[in-house]
Amino acid sequence: MFVNGSLKDTAVGIEDGKIVTVGNIVRGGDERIDLGSRIMLPGFVDPHVHFRDPGLTQKEDFGTGTESAAFGGVTCVLDMPNTKPPVTNPRSLMEKKRTVRSKAYVDYGLFAALTPECQVPLLAPFVAGFKLFMGSTTGNILMNDDGDIYRVMCEVSKTDRRVSVHAEDDSMIGRGPESDNWDHLKNRSMEAEYNAIRRLGRFQGMRINICHITNAESLALASSFGFSTEVAPHHLFFAADEVHGAEYKVNPPLRVRSTCDGLYKAFTDGKVTMLGTDHAPHTMVEKSQDYESAPGGIPGVETTIPIFMNLVKKGAYPLSELIRMGAEGPARAFDIGKGKIAVGYDADFTIFDMQRTTTINVDKLHSKAGHTPYDGWEAIFPETVIVRGEMQINDGEFCGERMGEDIRDRD
Repeated sequence: MFVNGSLKDTAVGIEDGKIVTVGNIVRGGDERIDLGSRIMLPGFVDPHVHFRDPGLTQKEDFGTGTESAAFGGVTCVLDMPNTKPPVTNPRSLMEKKRTVRSKAYVDYGLFAALTPECQVPLLAPFVAGFKLFMGSTTGNILMNDDGDIYRVMCEVSKTDRRVSVHAEDDSMIGRGPESDNWDHLKNRSMEAEYNAIRRLGRFQGMRINICHITNAESLALASSFGFSTEVAPHHLFFAADEVHGAEYKVNPPLRVRSTCDGLYKAFTDGKVTMLGTDHAPHTMVEKSQDYESAPGGIPGVETTIPIFMNLVKKGAYPLSELIRMGAEGPARAFDIGKGKIAVGYDADFTIFDMQRTTTINVDKLHSKAGHTPYDGWEAIFPETVIVRGEMQINDGEFCGERMGEDIRDRD
């Protein structure tokens, strides 16, 4: 069991979905589970998913998205607001809450998008955080004007919510023709990313998270401002000069191999706050269009933690860093009582048999996307997943129910 920064041979007691005891003598519950040689980790928290619900459910919905999360060892997700309609006001937020409430297999939080007319004080108590899109995305929620950003940020600063930022300066994004990932990279340069973060430097001291950072220079700049930082797996593993086709089209784009390697080194050196998948599913029909017409986005909520657990087994990545960036970091950044095996935290656990290495098979994944760039990669999927004391996955098979709750409805 991973407790206080390392694996220990100990026990945990649970009552009413919370951890009440950690130690050799435990209380709580009326059922005992002996892990044997398996290891128990805190449930992972994904701070960046797009479950497409409402309005785009042919790509994903909250049921398939949270089922995928559970099979990937993720017990809490934070869902982005660029759905149809986008979450920009109390009405659209409450409509989305009603739509997804009965579908979730894991716990979740919802973001609201910042717009010039955003009613921040009314939204803040009910959202996991706010999302600022400085680069174009689905829905009319681009906000790249410094004056608009300043006015809205002043409102957010009066709340205790964090702002996650898609940091690409839209005025620096090219509109040239695209036939491959290299063209996409040329249109969306590292300078556009770096400049967006630079412009946010006036908000040092605010709770800002820079999403899906693609390079070590942007990472260092964001960190120098005191912002939390998030890295997506595809920007670590794939390079625009090595992979081809719209399956790898994503915003911000993949960079060249030397840039990926620099980011990976910063990541393994512990310079990143959190790991976020930016799970962005599209159908194979959409991804099979010509490159320019195909949408950007890569699914990853079910595969990311299993891939990293295999790296842990191989000694290529420290387990303590995976827990810090995949569980503790996002839970702390967004004020969620999860991500840690300690008294008072939610009883969310992922249990792994480290001898059960497998290969990712796209046909066995649970997203509606039906494709993954990680098909055939080695991975270790969790054997058991528990959400607030309730078993959702057992022996690699689903056994749970739609019991996921909105983290802000529990505040």
